[in-house]
Amino acid sequence: MKNIFRLLLFIALSASFVLLTKNLWGDFVVGIVSIVFTLSIIFICIVIFLENRHPSHTITWLVVLGGFPLVGFFFYLFFGRNIKKRRLFAKKALTDEKAFLEIEGNHSSYQDKMAHMGEHQQLLFKLAHRLGHSPVSFGTKTKALTNGDETFAHIFHEIKQAKHHIHLEYYIVRHDEVGQTLKNLLIEKAKEGVEIRFLYDAVGCWKLSKKYLKEMKAAGIEAVPFLPVKFPLLNNKINFRNHRKIIIIDGSIGFVGGLNIGDEYLGRNMNFGFWRDTHLLIKGEAVRTLQMIFLQDWYYMTDKKLLSQTYLTSSKDKPEQTGGVQLIAGGPDNKWDVIKNLFFSMIISAKQSIWIASPYFIPDEDILTALKVAALSGLDVRLLIPKHPDKKIVYYASRSYFPELLDAGVKVYEYEKGFLHCKIIIVDYELASIGTANMDMRSFHLNFEVNAFLYRTGSTQTLVNEYLIDIDNSKAIVKEEFSRRPFYKKLFESTARLLSPLL
Repeated sequence: MKNIFRLLLFIALSASFVLLTKNLWGDFVVGIVSIVFTLSIIFICIVIFLENRHPSHTITWLVVLGGFPLVGFFFYLFFGRNIKKRRLFAKKALTDEKAFLEIEGNHSSYQDKMAHMGEHQQLLFKLAHRLGHSPVSFGTKTKALTNGDETFAHIFHEIKQAKHHIHLEYYIVRHDEVGQTLKNLLIEKAKEGVEIRFLYDAVGCWKLSKKYLKEMKAAGIEAVPFLPVKFPLLNNKINFRNHRKIIIIDGSIGFVGGLNIGDEYLGRNMNFGFWRDTHLLIKGEAVRTLQMIFLQDWYYMTDKKLLSQTYLTSSKDKPEQTGGVQLIAGGPDNKWDVIKNLFFSMIISAKQSIWIASPYFIPDEDILTALKVAALSGLDVRLLIPKHPDKKIVYYASRSYFPELLDAGVKVYEYEKGFLHCKIIIVDYELASIGTANMDMRSFHLNFEVNAFLYRTGSTQTLVNEYLIDIDNSKAIVKEEFSRRPFYKKLFESTARLLSPLL
């Protein structure tokens, strides 16, 4: 099937070239090529139909290919091929699960410590353990970091204190002032003998200059791209990206959250202005889970296995009195849609409130229904999204969900102070998730993500307080006013909604 598809791909590409130069070939040749191209489209439609995708996904692709054949064809090449995620990442899934089970074990001793939690919270952390194979930790300290100033100040400070190793994994790294500061600090630490490993997404960092990487490697820093793409049209992995933002220092301090490395995260980009974001500082035993996520990703790309006590020694920091922390990795290598299922579990477990902040809101039917049912049940359900978007099509797709959410009683707010990039869920003021995953289908099904799930930690209360401040800097969408928006906007929203399974 794969060889047939690639043959048709080659023929269709050739056909496209001929169509663009038809004056040189004549009507007869153009007619033949048009037939071949049409047959290629029909073949793709049959493949999509036989793959037994979700009905909404299947219908979307058939509409796109039928209504916009040429554009739809190339869009499918980049984003549509269902190449069986489990088969593509089977080796990674197997080695990751084996490593986590061997090192983390079942941790039945945590059952007693979880007894003070409510039954619904216990179920969530047990589900997270079963899906992600990492235990909930009661020996971890966390600190919520607000915006770029506080986040980068803490990151750069901790990097300067590194003694043995620094591990970094990022979706985007810019060759700008912030990126230069990071690079210079890392080079300085490398010269001091600190081991440094830098894993960057090949697509997210496609603008990162070769000079930047060359300087790092010259200093002894190991820099490796994640899933490099040499031939985009023929590469099955282009649509599966590493969206994680991870730093581990000496195995005892970790960072995870929404901020990549770049000047815009400090509000220095005129197109975005003020950048609202949240990151998390982690100290203690949960850092080991973050370390394992990095080391397994590193092993996947380099075949270098580093699972040893050198990197996995537990911290001796005193535990917090009550707070629980659990780090969970999600991605296309998982048998289950881990992040999506945990978000769903959080929503249906709520007793009082569900507060969500996400720059990209494109839920699937499960999440959408859960939110509507929660609001209809009388819970305080709030959705906070940016008023000024960075991706127009996602912006309009998000707004297409507002009417039914507002009808159900969900309170929808648009952040007006700048660009909102926080990825937060808070349930009942005591349970929270913060990390790299957006509330969208790409984070649920395609991206490699990592989130921290927090229970009654000091950082959870910080997230509650910051959310209320963000609401003060936002404007509530009024159902009656929103219904009077211009027709062309409704048309844009409906079109984007149709494409939402593809985004």
